[in-house]
Amino acid sequence: MAPSVADPNFSPMSALCSVTGRYMNLRKALWRVSGGLAFLGGALFATLHASQPGFRVYQSLEPYDDVALPPDYQEKAEWIFARLMYPEHPNALFNSRRFHFGGSLDWREGGTSWTQDYPRADRHFALALRRLTRISARSVEEPVNLDDGDDVYDWPWLCAGEMGDWKLTNSQAKKLREYLLRGGFLMLDDFWGPEEWGRFMESMRLVFPDRPIVEIEDKDSIFHTVYDLDDRYQILGQWALHGRMTYRSDGTVAHWRGIYDDHGHIMVAMSFNSDIGDSWEWADDPRYPEKFSALGIRIGVNYVVYSMTH
Repeated sequence: MAPSVADPNFSPMSALCSVTGRYMNLRKALWRVSGGLAFLGGALFATLHASQPGFRVYQSLEPYDDVALPPDYQEKAEWIFARLMYPEHPNALFNSRRFHFGGSLDWREGGTSWTQDYPRADRHFALALRRLTRISARSVEEPVNLDDGDDVYDWPWLCAGEMGDWKLTNSQAKKLREYLLRGGFLMLDDFWGPEEWGRFMESMRLVFPDRPIVEIEDKDSIFHTVYDLDDRYQILGQWALHGRMTYRSDGTVAHWRGIYDDHGHIMVAMSFNSDIGDSWEWADDPRYPEKFSALGIRIGVNYVVYSMTH
């Protein structure tokens, strides 16, 4: 049985020890966890076509530029962290015209809301997934633009954050709907309170005007595919520590919501009033509470394996 979220032998920082070099003493603890997941064979699901294209690194909204490109970034793999690019809502919390760190004003060039947590969270999580399972995961992410022809269909697992900031066009919503109905999986994260939920729903209604968003029940297999995650708690972002949550103070209760397909499988999973992206992004920072990264990484692992097996 997989360890509980509170298991002291599990440390997300040890999963990231090769990134920082600061947690080598925790490596054995991580391998005790990963040894229990040996059943996740590398042949579970081949997610990529034969010729994996190159990728482009975009300007991040985050105020850092120290995320080195891993030396193995060109290696082929069966799973890739695909990050959904999207146009920014005119009322976005992190609207690039008000709040950006040298990024472009054109969302297609980065520096806007879709690049929140990118690329550090993406690469940290890919590393953790490789350590905690036998899934062959590429060390770098893949930004995906719905306007780029059929490119999105090459990436069966998509993740996006700051969902109160997206503003899909009709054609993008149609493409995303087709992607999901073909079997794609979308993980949405880091939106808080009724105002951000309302902006999020403007685009989500374009994608699925006739499918309800429901609270995912504890018994759903997405919470038990690898780890048993009945005990889920709100995951705070690095920005919310030390009482700095004033501008999102109405988002105090964590919700785990989803949209199901016609076969009863989740195709869109939402973490509302939590910041899983930060739990990955700052998992190697001793100032960020480990309990948030411990749960955030487990949720991510479950979602990936669920998407590959359901």
